[in-house]
Amino acid sequence: MVIIGIDAHKRSHTLVVCDEQGRRLAERTTGTSSAEHLALLAWTARFGEVGVWAVEDCRHLSRRLERDLLGAGARIVRVPPKLMAHARDGARTYGKSDAIDALAVARAALREPSLPLARLEGEERELRLLVDHREDLVAERTRVINRLRWHLHELDPDLEARQRSLHHLRTLERLAAALAGLAGLVARLARTLTARCRELTLEIAELGREIAARVETLAPSLLALCGCGALTAAKILGETAGIERFRSADAYARHNGTAPLPVSSASRAHHRLSRTGNRQLNAALYRIALTQAQWHPQAKALLARRRAQGDSKREALRVLKRRLSDVVYRALMADAQARMPLAA
Repeated sequence: MVIIGIDAHKRSHTLVVCDEQGRRLAERTTGTSSAEHLALLAWTARFGEVGVWAVEDCRHLSRRLERDLLGAGARIVRVPPKLMAHARDGARTYGKSDAIDALAVARAALREPSLPLARLEGEERELRLLVDHREDLVAERTRVINRLRWHLHELDPDLEARQRSLHHLRTLERLAAALAGLAGLVARLARTLTARCRELTLEIAELGREIAARVETLAPSLLALCGCGALTAAKILGETAGIERFRSADAYARHNGTAPLPVSSASRAHHRLSRTGNRQLNAALYRIALTQAQWHPQAKALLARRRAQGDSKREALRVLKRRLSDVVYRALMADAQARMPLAA
């Protein structure tokens, strides 16, 4: 049985075939079209049974390759780049090449038998694309508003709107009416920016409605949590990318960065804050924690108990986030199991 290590790039992929001891048997560089991907199956057949295809986890480069190989029945594992970070430091030869990187990917897969299996992406990826696109539009609207405010200040300070009001359609309509009778280049630019801001606001609202409708179908249990709105639930679904790939709630907590890191020495047991993991997921859990700290009775009781034990406010909130990670894990599992009969 052989292992295939793949170093993926935008225009080419480099493959290295190695045996179960990690010895290199062959290498090949191919293009990124579906026909070239499927031709690899015939090429690797000469080496016998392929145990696993190990692909460096950079899905923006390997998404089509994974889809083609999974459709042909291949077994693929995703290797985190950090596992190859210092592979060349201990190598017997110097240098860097795609073949060397692909061999490091294969050997990392041999060392780590519990790497996550790749699977065909479903509705979670579509939800993530929508959320990312909405966030891009919100950032663009912020830039437009910043430029618009400077133009309004130059035209007439009395035209300036209140803080956080230029994303309201009523405010934009009043502003457009006030700018209609003004002449000059600055006034023309201000009218253009006002129209662009209105257009972005309508598009952002439409995306928000579409995201909310999708989340209601995919994750009703998650939406039922106190402090978890449609956009936060969509962020969690998109960044989790399939709760089934986590073997336990503890593994999910490590992934989202809420599990503390052990820093024990000798007889002294101690843990510290983890700054690793998916920070987008971590931020979503933080938003839920802030809301529950104000409104959820059990969360408020937990925080009060931890403060009485000597924890700071920030430390108590970290404990709450770790508990919320388990709650979110169970909610996602319940929603995934509820969708199984529909998928079947």
